[in-house]
Amino acid sequence: MTPITVLVSVDSNSILLGAKEFSNYLRTLIGEFGLDSIVTVLESVAVGSYNGVVFHVLPDNVYYVVKTKEDVKKIVEEHLLKGRQVWDLTVSKSELKEAEKFSIKEVRIVTRNIGLIDPRNIDEYIARDGYFALSKALQMKPEEVINEVKKSGLRGRGGAGFPTGLKWEFTAKANAEQKYIVCNADEGEPGTFKDRLIMEGDPHTVIEAMIIAGYAVGATKGYIYIRGEYYNSVENLKKAIKDAYEYGFLGENILGSGFDFDLTVRLGAGAYVCGEETALLESIEGKSGRPRLKPPYPPQSGLFGKPTVINNVETLANVPQIILNGAEWFKNIGTPNSPGTKVFCLAGDINKRGMVELPMGVTVRQVLYGFGGGIKGDKGLKMIQTGGLAGTFIGPDKLDAPLDYDSMKNYGVSLGSGVILAIDDTHCAVDIALNVMEFFRHESCGKCTPCREGTRIACDILEKMTKFQATEEDLKYLEQIAYVTADASFCGLGQSINVPLLSLINNFKNEFEAHVKDKTCSAGLCKEVKPKKATVK
Repeated sequence: MTPITVLVSVDSNSILLGAKEFSNYLRTLIGEFGLDSIVTVLESVAVGSYNGVVFHVLPDNVYYVVKTKEDVKKIVEEHLLKGRQVWDLTVSKSELKEAEKFSIKEVRIVTRNIGLIDPRNIDEYIARDGYFALSKALQMKPEEVINEVKKSGLRGRGGAGFPTGLKWEFTAKANAEQKYIVCNADEGEPGTFKDRLIMEGDPHTVIEAMIIAGYAVGATKGYIYIRGEYYNSVENLKKAIKDAYEYGFLGENILGSGFDFDLTVRLGAGAYVCGEETALLESIEGKSGRPRLKPPYPPQSGLFGKPTVINNVETLANVPQIILNGAEWFKNIGTPNSPGTKVFCLAGDINKRGMVELPMGVTVRQVLYGFGGGIKGDKGLKMIQTGGLAGTFIGPDKLDAPLDYDSMKNYGVSLGSGVILAIDDTHCAVDIALNVMEFFRHESCGKCTPCREGTRIACDILEKMTKFQATEEDLKYLEQIAYVTADASFCGLGQSINVPLLSLINNFKNEFEAHVKDKTCSAGLCKEVKPKKATVK
């Protein structure tokens, strides 16, 4: 019989749905039916939007969505034992047609290997052209590598959208004996999980990209700064780094080129502010994770005062394919001003949560309905949060806004980290605003007054609104706080508070005014708190 491999999606999301239990049960059944010699079970990461744990059966290339142990047993008895596809568990053609109805298809660059390889097996990565881009880059001049990245138009996928090749060029031109490459894998944006799944499912892509970046700018040392809570990502990265050293892709004289590069993993403590690049550098150096005064900027004076390139996981994961296929290939995907793809995280009150990679310029509607399956139940769509908690909240009137780097200035829609979080009509805009500001208040490092005090005062006002105790002056004051924090805060955390807060106030002004003037809440969530009467005993 033909050997069969079953890839089980075991990541931080699917584990909560029983992935480990299903994987172990699958192995048990394979042993009981005597299929050990022909069926191999590997744990990988699923990519897509599904409601369950994904089993990918190769070489048949069939995807199953598993929700119970009975589903696992049915797959073993029917498909693995008898060779008959289990149609009621298969990812249906209707789901694929739903996406096609919105004229959009996945383009997998960053996620090309996820769900197809064992992330802890370097041989499987190499078999899919892994480290071929590194070999090609080492035969080019460093400036040629940088020019290829510049020509591709690749921009930072963490939210800021700064041109990657330009950032590399700044560091390459800096005069220093020691330079560094830092991967920002902190990913503290609520609702965002793309970087975690990339590291869990394809860690070698990030490692290969960092080596290429090091060669291009003259850096010989790299750090991956990752959240300590990302246990699977940390384990897979450490295993991948160990294997890369053994295969000669890291260390001294890489592939006989004379280029040396060392790579280390550094764990963060989960501070949102450490997503800001200078706070991240402070944390790596063993200091409190608080932002630095800029300039100087990291390309000139970064880690330990040396020139440093800082890119996030998704940005780096594009680099090997750009070097391998060329800048023109990359530019033919997406839009002229925003080439390539974007990995979107589907979350919230949505039928199918998950991660999809789509060309830049895709609309909010195409992502939400084509891949997310629309809103759960019979509820209506109230708003969509795009770009993460520091992004925008928009109403259904902006569903056809394209998601690219021009969307903010043209449509008031943030691309950010790629979150598409749907919120149904049972939620209150004021309550959501309070939730957002409580997060920023908690995550403020306290270094500057506008952010530290602005978030606190905003929370106080919004809490009064939820209790119908706020005045019209309070609402005006809340808007003023948003503008002041944007203009006067020390770093990007405080400067970004105005985006979600003002987008909520502007798009749902009637709800805020109703809480202040009419003392009513459209969702019925907010209630007036009446003072208790004193009792005499």
